[in-house]
Amino acid sequence: MKLAASSPLTAVKGVGPAAARDLAAAGVATVGDLLWCLPHRYEDRSNPRRIASLVTPDTTVTVGGRIVEIVERRSRNRRLSIVEAVVDDGTGSLAVVWFNQPYLAGTLREGMRVWLYGPLRVPRSGWGLQLVAPEWEVEDEDAEPIHLGRIVPMYRRLGRWGGRRVRTMVARALDLVGEVADPLASVLPADPPMLPLGEALRQAHFPAPPADDAELPRLLEALAARHSPAQRRLAFDELLALAVVLERERQRRGAQRAPACAVTDAIRDSARAVLPFHLTDAQRRALGEIVADLQRPFPMARLLQGDVGSGKTIVAALAALVVLASGHQVALLAPTELLAQQHLATLRRLLAATPFPPELLIGSLPAREKERVRQGLADGSARFVVGTHALIEDAVAFGRLGLAIVDEQHRFGVAQRQALLAKGEAPHLLVMTATPIPRSLALSLYGDLDVSLLDEMPPGRTPVRTVLREDDARGKLADFIRREVADGGQAYWVFPLIEESDKLSLRAIASHARAVRNALPGVRVEVVHGRTPAAEREATMAAFAAGEIGVLCATTVIEVGVDVANASLMVIENAERFGLAQLHQLRGRVGRGRRRSFCALLVGPECSPEARARLEVLAATNDGFRIAEEDFRLRGPGEFTGLKQWGRPEFRVANLWLHRAELEAARSLAAAARRAGDLERLAGAISSPGGVPPAVPVG
Repeated sequence: MKLAASSPLTAVKGVGPAAARDLAAAGVATVGDLLWCLPHRYEDRSNPRRIASLVTPDTTVTVGGRIVEIVERRSRNRRLSIVEAVVDDGTGSLAVVWFNQPYLAGTLREGMRVWLYGPLRVPRSGWGLQLVAPEWEVEDEDAEPIHLGRIVPMYRRLGRWGGRRVRTMVARALDLVGEVADPLASVLPADPPMLPLGEALRQAHFPAPPADDAELPRLLEALAARHSPAQRRLAFDELLALAVVLERERQRRGAQRAPACAVTDAIRDSARAVLPFHLTDAQRRALGEIVADLQRPFPMARLLQGDVGSGKTIVAALAALVVLASGHQVALLAPTELLAQQHLATLRRLLAATPFPPELLIGSLPAREKERVRQGLADGSARFVVGTHALIEDAVAFGRLGLAIVDEQHRFGVAQRQALLAKGEAPHLLVMTATPIPRSLALSLYGDLDVSLLDEMPPGRTPVRTVLREDDARGKLADFIRREVADGGQAYWVFPLIEESDKLSLRAIASHARAVRNALPGVRVEVVHGRTPAAEREATMAAFAAGEIGVLCATTVIEVGVDVANASLMVIENAERFGLAQLHQLRGRVGRGRRRSFCALLVGPECSPEARARLEVLAATNDGFRIAEEDFRLRGPGEFTGLKQWGRPEFRVANLWLHRAELEAARSLAAAARRAGDLERLAGAISSPGGVPPAVPVG
């Protein structure tokens, strides 16, 4: 009997109705679902050792032989069942022992040939060696071994099914499926070359040993890195499914009619009046791309990506001016009230000579003020608004929203972005991020957006010197801060307290602040964190910006948007607890004026060599994109941005760092299909039985 990928699991021997219900609850309902439950790692059990050669204890070995004796006995206290066996392979015999598995005495019998894999130990008697609690498999002359004597796939538990049972079930399913149809065979790229789907599935589950034993280490390394030919093909299928979803979004947006924006001489004159300085070449290039989009008949969807201090806000202000002068409204969504207030101050200063003063809409505003702003947005008299999540509440309506700007997009989910866009009729979208994102990740997270890159810093930004310091360097650090403050500088002191709602964390930061005050007598030290009342936090930040506070103790609440020109030192406690991208964001709070600036990374005694090496990357460069690539390589995309928040799938095989070539190929194929009008046909091929990775829905 041959199975299809759509066949129920009950068609596989050993899977009854009750087991099928249990597996369905774990997300595995069909044979196709099962075949996409791929191993999470592999063990090399392909090199059986002759028993006579076994002389080293505390090593893990594979042996094969015939059972010459097997007995079950009880320990002296009768609480422990012990099964003991002796296996002979013709070169010698080996004692084997299992604990609390009494059924083995009836399952394994004298005369059977078996494979065994486990650790060698010196028994209590001190004589010889003993194989302790090994995995076992009865040898079948008519079939390849499944669990031993080969490169063995290791599976995570599925419901109540352990890895060994999953392995058996997968092997039986592959035997019954036969040839697997490959719906993408006609569109697979030639570079990189791809295996057929059926062969890729078989090799991903049960890799064939290479013909040349010398190639075995290379194969094992590729499997561990998820970069074998089989894994690369399956990763391509997942990435192609994602690429189709993103291209569908582009196609949907291209069918909409956007608010018309024209660039007139009057607008150009207003822009010149707004500019407080000359734009960098990168800013001019990005602004040109944005303005070109705003003049097209379909909605812009563009990512403005730039390192901290690269000048994104002025570019966004000029883009907003084009939309405002064309008679439409602009909304800027920021992740925190602090950042929204800072944007408001900057934009009011930049647009002071225009008839478009920005309004503020945040949760902490008095009810009467909120209602006034909402009314102005609804009747169109309020043309430009800066706000937080308060902008996407149901009570907020826009008369003619033309441009939505989302700052620090990684702080928001896709649903929040869409909620703001839904306030208008196909408004333009500009997404800004100061978190440098590797190209491979940007293609996934922002794959439906065009990208403008600010890769040049404005004149006047001072490079920040970054150093690693041990805990015992606090005395010297305090002396340096005292001199820096006396010379007109200011410092941030950041603590890695992530859970702002935790009372213990709040007590801890108060304790840290007392220690800093004690070390710096005569220096004004203040504290801000996520639960500081908004009015108090605003007053503290204003005093710091005015130079009245020498040291500001804070959590990562100051990670984005804080702009104090005299801040020349950033101290980060337990820096090893942060990701590189976040450390780079924090470091970007200093060096914003003409003072020479420093960042001191304090590491605790528990800092591992790996963490220290990671921090050395940050100390060696101020290039945010290089740092982002390293952070992404070390931590993976999930931790880097939170894929769940984005609504992006957690891939079964694909890794956005390892499979960059496959991602590029998938994006190119999907984009070509959209341009040729074949996108839905490609989506149908991906979704056909056996051809769709269950984690990436494209239907």
